[in-house]
Amino acid sequence: MKKITGYTSDWSVMPGDTLDVMVSTYGPGRYRADLVRVICGNDDPDMDIYREEEISAPFAGEYPGREQITVSGSYVTIPSSTLLADLDSFTVQAWVFPTTPEKGAQGLISNWDEATASGFVLMIDDSGGAAMRLGDGKGGTVEVSVDKPLAKRRWHLVSAAYDAEASTLTVTQDFIGPQFEVSTTATATGSVGFTPAMGSTQPLIMAAIPATHPTGRPGASHPFNGKLDRPRIVGSALSVADSATLGWDALPFERDTSVIAAWDFSREIGSTTVIDASPNGLHGQLVNLPSRACKGFNWSGAEQNWQNTPQEYGAIHFHDDDLYDAEWDTDFSYEIPADLRSGVYAVRLRTDDDEWYVTFYVRPKRGTTTAKIAFLASTVTYMAYSNIQWSWQEHFGEVAECYWTTMEPAEVFLQEHPEFGPSTYDYHSDGSGVRYASRLRPVHQVGPKTAPVWNINNDTHILGWMEDKGIEYDVITDEDLHNEGVGLLEPYSTVITGAHPEYYTTPMWDGLRTYLARGGRMAYLGGNGFIWRCAMTDAMPGVIELRRSEDGIRYRDEEPGEYYMEFNGEYGGLWRRLGMAPQALCGVGTVAVGFDVSGYYIRNEASFDARAKFIFEGIGDDEVIGDFGYFAGGSSGVEIDAADAKLGTPPHTLILATSEGHSANTMMVPDEIGLNHAALDGIQNPEVRADMTFFETPNGGAVFSVGSIAWPGSLPHNGYDNNVSRICENVLHRFVDDTPFTMPDG
Repeated sequence: MKKITGYTSDWSVMPGDTLDVMVSTYGPGRYRADLVRVICGNDDPDMDIYREEEISAPFAGEYPGREQITVSGSYVTIPSSTLLADLDSFTVQAWVFPTTPEKGAQGLISNWDEATASGFVLMIDDSGGAAMRLGDGKGGTVEVSVDKPLAKRRWHLVSAAYDAEASTLTVTQDFIGPQFEVSTTATATGSVGFTPAMGSTQPLIMAAIPATHPTGRPGASHPFNGKLDRPRIVGSALSVADSATLGWDALPFERDTSVIAAWDFSREIGSTTVIDASPNGLHGQLVNLPSRACKGFNWSGAEQNWQNTPQEYGAIHFHDDDLYDAEWDTDFSYEIPADLRSGVYAVRLRTDDDEWYVTFYVRPKRGTTTAKIAFLASTVTYMAYSNIQWSWQEHFGEVAECYWTTMEPAEVFLQEHPEFGPSTYDYHSDGSGVRYASRLRPVHQVGPKTAPVWNINNDTHILGWMEDKGIEYDVITDEDLHNEGVGLLEPYSTVITGAHPEYYTTPMWDGLRTYLARGGRMAYLGGNGFIWRCAMTDAMPGVIELRRSEDGIRYRDEEPGEYYMEFNGEYGGLWRRLGMAPQALCGVGTVAVGFDVSGYYIRNEASFDARAKFIFEGIGDDEVIGDFGYFAGGSSGVEIDAADAKLGTPPHTLILATSEGHSANTMMVPDEIGLNHAALDGIQNPEVRADMTFFETPNGGAVFSVGSIAWPGSLPHNGYDNNVSRICENVLHRFVDDTPFTMPDG
């Protein structure tokens, strides 16, 4: 088991910024922290290429260990109100779409104070049905349950009405599922032998029950899995019929003056604010990233975009494993020195028998550069994959990836600590797909010495190569590009991508495209890049949203009618489906995936064109390119891209080389398949290939692409002395030359 973990307040910092570091230990009484610059993060013992450089830092030293607690689960919190304390007769209701009614007790709407038995709690009880609890303020309670399970993934109007005059409590769940299904409608009434104590000091909580967080601050327990829509509180005991009528009413307070609160989740979608539409203004805040822009109980199917009919998207989907910010206490902070070189860094945390690297990126101070080349770290993609659990969630994982699943210590640790949350490749505990990923938590695979070598570790093959060749570079990140746009890139003559820049927001896409249009140069040294549109928001820094609509390699299907993102209202899914395929940006786009064997490149006639002469200096006419490398023995593999004029590859693009040597397990991606047939693999289908391409852009720029995630893994071969290395060095040498490239005639 892992003994130590941690995270930082940010992934990208600059001189003068302060970085907070949060650490948790599991057993050890002490740990040591040091600062290292990560040069190459692949610690495969057969390659002997791992490099880190220890850097002096004021925080370096030993610290007392402690376990920090993370509580996952999303909910709404609303400050306590005298309006609730003064309730006499009242009704509480909400439309409820449970996804795990069998789980046991789950809070729906509650201000319950367990210590005093005051307030109320509308909930799903152990029977899986609706229930309501009241207390006398002295420890005595009464609970009424319909004792009939709610139908899973079906809408119900759940209501509880306390009649002070009759001293009765009536609980109802009204089923509105498909007409041919068995109804789960049920009603139960019980006597209340005391005057309920309504003066709870607890906040009003939706989708959970108020509780004290282990740190002592307010929190919640018994999280709900499912959707809530139109929760209401009324200062009178409504009949079952009147309650149902009120539940359908969009503005019930205009008809019933006893309405105390009527929350409208369709308002301010994209924020963390929950709006009470009534005059009383009992507004609330979301905790831990539940999903908004979700179909409500009244969704007609006539409109797919929540912005056009927001009244039909008034549901919020809560999960017991949602997490935004782990909210750990800071162990120490680090002010980034003015003279700290731009690069990839990590706080190395060590106990006697374990270690964890907390990675971050140091960029130059805003508006300055220290090199002509910028390495663009794919931090948004790292976020999408963070804490990925697919390999043990999916029963066909080994078949899909063509190798035995093995659990690294960090992966076992994630299984032991599900509170750290899944990735956007995984499912929530209720079976729904994960749409959000945060960096404000411990994350696996975003640091050196993590296996399998993927994303950041593969990217450090490029950094290690540049260090070996003495190539000067700055490091910037996706988040920087999202926030600053083209202004971040313009000072650089050349931008180098990582091996896998898969996920892009609209500001990132626009920034890179504008940079290239203005004469910038890009070396795309990877594959499967610029594929998925995602979103970020200032309202929740450090989070990405991803909705995988309709097409592409999907480890889960998106909920029908929920393809438009909450953060900005944009349609989610493949950039290709928006008429903006990667081929139009970098010349190539993903065509196939295969993990068992990597191929190599054979030069095409176009590689001998005078325009490309500089790329192949020192490369033989018949020389096989990259028939070696870390990834299954070749430079073309894992996920590969090819040119396609129909999808936007510029007509003057030179297809310099094309890959061979792929296996039957290298299969075309779904978006390339119009009709399923047997010849979709790397042996039978010539479309399964990687293309190395080059083209010039207006204003003196150019783009070079290799179309393979495996390419950087070939750079270290033979001490960085090989033809993959030579080609990259040739490209960068010319790209940093200020001499403009010229667009070809015709």
